[in-house]
Formats: sequence, structure tokens, C-alpha cells
Amino acid sequence: MKPATETTLPDDPEELKRIIVHLQQEQDRLQQEQGRLQQERNRLEREQDRYEQEINLLHERIRLLYGKLFGKKSEKHPAREDSPQLPLFDMPEPAEIEPERETVEVPSHTRQKRGRKPLPVELPRVEVVHDIDEAEKTCGCGARLDKIGEDVSEKLDLIPAIIRVIRHIRPKYACKQCEGLETEGGTVKIAPPPPQIIDKGIATAGLLAHILTAKFCDALPFYRQEKQFDRLGADVGRATMCNWAMKAAEACQPVLTLLHREIRSGPLINIDETTVQVLDEPGRAATTKSYMWVCRGGPTGTPGIRYHYAPSRSSTVARELLDGYAGIVQTDGYSGYDYLDHDPAILHAGCLAHVRRKFDEARRGSGKPSGKTGSADVALSYIGKLYRIESEAKRKGLTSEELRTLRQERAKPIFDDFRTWLHKKATQVVPKSLLGVAVHYALSQWDRLVVYLEHGEMTPDNNQAENAIRPFVVGRKNWLFAGTPKGARASADLYSLIETAKANGLEPYRYLRYLFEKLPFARSTEDYQALLPMRLRPEDVELKNIARGV
Repeated sequence: MKPATETTLPDDPEELKRIIVHLQQEQDRLQQEQGRLQQERNRLEREQDRYEQEINLLHERIRLLYGKLFGKKSEKHPAREDSPQLPLFDMPEPAEIEPERETVEVPSHTRQKRGRKPLPVELPRVEVVHDIDEAEKTCGCGARLDKIGEDVSEKLDLIPAIIRVIRHIRPKYACKQCEGLETEGGTVKIAPPPPQIIDKGIATAGLLAHILTAKFCDALPFYRQEKQFDRLGADVGRATMCNWAMKAAEACQPVLTLLHREIRSGPLINIDETTVQVLDEPGRAATTKSYMWVCRGGPTGTPGIRYHYAPSRSSTVARELLDGYAGIVQTDGYSGYDYLDHDPAILHAGCLAHVRRKFDEARRGSGKPSGKTGSADVALSYIGKLYRIESEAKRKGLTSEELRTLRQERAKPIFDDFRTWLHKKATQVVPKSLLGVAVHYALSQWDRLVVYLEHGEMTPDNNQAENAIRPFVVGRKNWLFAGTPKGARASADLYSLIETAKANGLEPYRYLRYLFEKLPFARSTEDYQALLPMRLRPEDVELKNIARGV
């Protein structure tokens, strides 16, 4: 429509009214169209912001994945030397926050002399004398040379494993005068066979201990041991070794029952779980995940470690393991342990290491240039100060009560400041970002994290359980799976004995050999208790009779 002028406008009032109405309608339509376009523009901007946020989240995860694949595995990172003081209450925006500069005291120490370490004195020595000829022991003047000393150098030698057969000979005795007569009692007498860990088996306690130590301590599968035995000239098949392992675990059940009781007698239990694949499990596919659970507990200073196989990760397994226990239970943030918060007999403690791990992942995924700090570094600096207090206490050898007092004086204020920072940061971060996940995880675990402040017998994290389960994880990389549930349960029992022995300072092979030699003679509860690793000293399991072949 062309613009109206005085010469083009009609003189009819009705026509002018129609023109005005039409123009008003056109203006309303244009305003509606403009409003619709503005709404569409706003929608597109929101969509763009959402896509950019998703892209940033994906970039975070990609950087984290690349860091895990190609970067350093350790969660340690160097502290900045030029970082300003960290504000605790008047906090700037995340980009302006830098971790607090720390002053670390380095304890004095004695510098060790450089050079090769001396060989252990307990190893047997064989002396080989390299002397000069008798003719050279005379001086040019004709006098006899006198010995004024000697030069000694020690070399480490190894005698390969030797397979031998122990022949148990039992003479038979008979009365020739009673031959052919029916008399009271037998006419032939013979000594009873010596009790063995595996009845009528050919494996001695030493061979069985060697096989099980290689499998469950050194992660050497049975099929590799089978090849080793073949090179040594012995035919010991993997199926035979597997059968021996299950029979040995069955024979150790009385000791394992007492071990479980010992674990539940302490003030603290650390619990964790990891996956295991069992091929022939009824009603389940071979690729279905099963789980190996581990409990570490017992009196302070004499810990016990109990492995337990279960086909699921359900909380019912944890309930079974902890049924009737009263004390502290320290776990990670897995929801299967949430029921512990409502058990009046149990004080549920959390794991500070898992909180640190999530902030470390946020730091790796942030993509900040080297040397530039971010919010994740601030959280890590708080956690680092808490662990420095623990390191100082360990170095000083504080008692449980002294450690509790130290934590109340120095660690609790850091926790309070850390919580204030977390609450403010929770309102500033994207919940689905790595930093947002870390912040909200820390806040959700808070009541469990601060439990250790009141109990000097525990640590801030669940690393004791994770360290106990690590040997199983290392072994799993080699033998990959268990054949049957019975085999998985036997593995759990043998891991329990070996790891408890290691935790109490016993060499695994020596302990197993001692256990397998003494177990057939045990009859009472006291006899079985005497075979628990925490009831033995390293000198109790010395191999004193190996040379005589006993």
C-alpha cells in the first residue's frame, strides 16, 4: 500500500474509518509477528546456550578421558609457589580463585650412604676362597708372607626350584606264630599314615603352599604353572592344581570362620567390592558380572581381611557381611551402603579420597593452561591440607586420642571453611559439569566425611579396603575369570588367608606352609585360633625343617 497523502486520501468519512481500521490491524499483525520472531530468537539463543553447555561438558569428559589414557595416573599435582592467600568467606568468582600458598615443613633426616645395599644377613652364605699359589707366598727376600687381611665381595646366587619325591615308608609287622589263627586284634600292625591337608593326595604342604602363593600372591595362573612344572620334569596339570586349591580352601574353613569373627571384633570395618567374571554360573550368562567383596577390620594393629564372593552387588550382601556388627563402617559413596545411615548400631563413615578423585577429574577436564588454577584446585588445596595433618601425625606416631585432639584443633576448622566454599560454589556451577558433580558429591557425603574427626583409630579415606582388594584386581588381569562359583568362593578364602598374613607381617609362602602342616592336627577352637595370622609372629613360621625334607 502506498503512503497516503492529502491529495490521495478520500473525502468520505466511512472510507477513512476503514483505512484507519486496516492500518491498525496491520500494525497489530506486525507487532505479533515481531513478538513471534523475538520468541523464536530467544528460543534459538536458549538452544544455542544449551548446545554450548553440552559441548563444554563433552569437551570436559574428552579431556578427562585423554588424561586417563595418556596422562599421569597419579592424583598428585605440584602446588604453586606464587599463589596468593585463599579467601574463605569473601570469595571471588571461580576464575579469580587460586589455592592457598602452603608452607611445608621438611623433617630432618640422615642421608644414606650411596652404593649398593648390603645383602640380607639372614640369607645362607657359601664361602669360596680365591688364594694365590703357595709359590707366590714367599717374598723376594726369602721371607714367608703373612696374612694381613682379606677382601670380601658378596654375589647373589639362585638355585632353581627342585622337584623331589618324599617317600613315606611304613613298615608292617606280623606274628608268624598266630598266622592262620583267629585272634583278638589284627595280626599285622603298621603305623598310621601321617595326616595331610589333602587326604590321599600327592601334594605336600610345601608344594601346595608354593602353587597357591604363585596363583594368589604373584598372579601366576595355573596354566602357566603347569608349563613351569613341565620344564622341571613333573606332570602337574592345571585341573589338578585347581582341585587342590578348592580342597585346601575347604580344609581351612574353621580358620576362616574364626577370621571373620576376628574382623567383626574390632572398632572399624572397611568394606569395598570389585567385579569378577564367573563362566559357569547356573542361570546366568558367562559375561554377567559378579562381585568380590572385601572386609578389613579387627583389633587395631592386628587386622584381618576377608574376601567374599557374591553374584550381585546388592545391599543384601553387605547386610549379610555386617549382620550383628556394632561399630564404625567406612565405605565409598555406593548407594548399596546407604542403609547403614539408618542402622543404630553402626556409624557410617565416608571416603575423602573419592571426593578428592572427583575434584581431580574436574581439574583434568577443565582444560586450563599449565600453571593456571581453577575452582577444582581450590578444593584440592583444602583436601591437601587435611592430608598433610595426617602425614604429620603419622610421622610423630600419635596415639588415637592424641590424633583425635589434633584433628579437632586443626582439621575441623579446615572442614568448616571447605563446606562454606562448597555451598557457595554449588550455586555457581553447572550441576552436570565435572566440577558440579564433584561439589554436589562432596556435600552429599559430608556427614560421613567428618566422622573420622572424632575417631583416632580410623583414617580419612577407605584406602585400606581398596589396598586390600588391589591384589585381587592385579590377579584378575592375569587369570581373567573364575570357572565356577565354587572356584570363586575358594579363591576368596585363599585370598583372605594370604592378604591377612601379609597385613600382619608374615611371608605368604611360609605362613601357608606352616598352616597346611599344622591344620591336620588341629582339633579344638584353641588349636584353630593359634593358626590365625594375627596370632603368629614371623619367627613362628620360619622354614626350619626344609633341609631335612620334613
